[in-house]
Amino acid sequence: MTSKKLLPDLLISLALIASTLYYAARFVDFTIPPFEDAAMLMRYAQHLADGHGIVWNIGEAPVDGATDFLFMVASAALLKLGFTVGQAVRGIGFASHLLTVLLVYWANRRLHNANIPLSFLSGLYLAVGTGLSYVSAYFGTPFFALAAAVTWTLGLILMRQENLRFWLILAFALSGLVTGLIRPEGVILASLMLVAILVMRGLKNSISIVVTFGAVFLLLGGAYFLWRWNYFGYPLPNPFYKKGGNGLYWDSYNNSLLNLLKLCLPLVVPFILGFRSRETAKQTIAYLIPILGFAMAFVLISDEMNYGARFQYALMPIALLSWIPLVRGFGRVGLDAFSNPYRDPTKQDQLSTWEKGVYTAALVAVSAGLVYYSWFQNCFLISYQQTCARPYERDGRYEMGKFLAEYRGKGYMIATTEAGLIPYYSGWDAIDTWGLNDQFIAHNGSLTAEYLDRYKPEIIMFHDYYSPLVPPKLTEPNLAQRWFSMTITMKEYAEANGYELAAVFGDSPYDTHYYYVRTDFEDSKRLIQQIATMKKYYWFATGKKSINYAEYAEP
Repeated sequence: MTSKKLLPDLLISLALIASTLYYAARFVDFTIPPFEDAAMLMRYAQHLADGHGIVWNIGEAPVDGATDFLFMVASAALLKLGFTVGQAVRGIGFASHLLTVLLVYWANRRLHNANIPLSFLSGLYLAVGTGLSYVSAYFGTPFFALAAAVTWTLGLILMRQENLRFWLILAFALSGLVTGLIRPEGVILASLMLVAILVMRGLKNSISIVVTFGAVFLLLGGAYFLWRWNYFGYPLPNPFYKKGGNGLYWDSYNNSLLNLLKLCLPLVVPFILGFRSRETAKQTIAYLIPILGFAMAFVLISDEMNYGARFQYALMPIALLSWIPLVRGFGRVGLDAFSNPYRDPTKQDQLSTWEKGVYTAALVAVSAGLVYYSWFQNCFLISYQQTCARPYERDGRYEMGKFLAEYRGKGYMIATTEAGLIPYYSGWDAIDTWGLNDQFIAHNGSLTAEYLDRYKPEIIMFHDYYSPLVPPKLTEPNLAQRWFSMTITMKEYAEANGYELAAVFGDSPYDTHYYYVRTDFEDSKRLIQQIATMKKYYWFATGKKSINYAEYAEP
């Protein structure tokens, strides 16, 4: 291809990069601290980079609580090069987002022979979507989305290539493996892509693809699986034992499909139109297999920690890479007008200046509406979000973590339900009492007083929906709820073992953070006084300064 023909695409690519950078500078807040759950992986990456292995607490056995395995390893590698954790995590995410935007554009242009306006609109829809919001919150979601998009692009090439090239088949299999190494559900997504290829090519014409894919996953994937089983002591990531394995999670299933619909709503119409003929219906079904199949697979685990539909986000670039072939040739006008909006195919003569202006205005309005819809999803990342510009407010857990860092290195431990910001910024050893980062709790099913007594943590901290003004109701239905039962175990253990209630922070007595401090160690009195009088404990959902309801507790 000549440089003259490439020039328009290169200019559009620069426009997409510039648009993404402008959007990042203008609409994304990069001053916020990590989201609570994102800080967990940052702790693992820091420990790995420092030579301690993949551990939650330095000196303890490895724990596979960081389910974004390859993202954690990549972040740790950048730390070894001198980057900070924040720079590494956000840098990988931002670069991945930019590359995925460009991939969507170029794949549509070269693979589907789509025109520039439709390809540009597809890339821009992704550019202003929720991808950069994950980056600002320190999640590695765009890294997984990039791997998924690359794998699907290779799969699309295999679907239409008559004379298969081995290097391309191998690239598809290896890319699928990388997707699975970034997040374990990537194995499901890559396998569904393989099924889509089988639908399009037929089994007879796909044997080499299936054999190569199976060999790569069996040999390389199997070697990784055996290594991780030996290294961690369990075959599956630790969070699975807490979030999965207890039957089917129909709430998670419904939320996953709803998240998919919200992220890709404008693309529903092209997929419906794809069923207009037998030829396009086969293609539509094949393209829907990884999209719907992956969304439905979340029936296997609970939906907790799904910030901004990040578990389903990888389906967005896949859909954007799939929709254009489904509408090609539809009607004599409509979407075809994007290729030449200044000609009415029902007339032999050119349109008038007025008609050209109307077509142009209509196309610009539709495009702007689609882009606005994609941006608008950033306003609903979490349930308590107050503004589109800032997903969450100032967080007392962040301030507490920085404050407790003063006592780092003294061998102190905190048992907490909030295993993100406080453990990461404090540097303390920590018991994740919910179990996502604790093998005993995850496999035992729940926290026990005996387990707490094994460590005798200096601080016990938990989040629940009661306070000294609104005491917990120890009814059988309430105790049957796993979270409530866990916090009552922590509360009763603290009160039975001489801990002092230093603070119960919240901006409502119905939603609070409890802090108990053990009274028999060197810094206990100072810690109790400092926590009780902390002035910067802002409530994460509202940004308001918290009230210490411990002042209303009975003596």
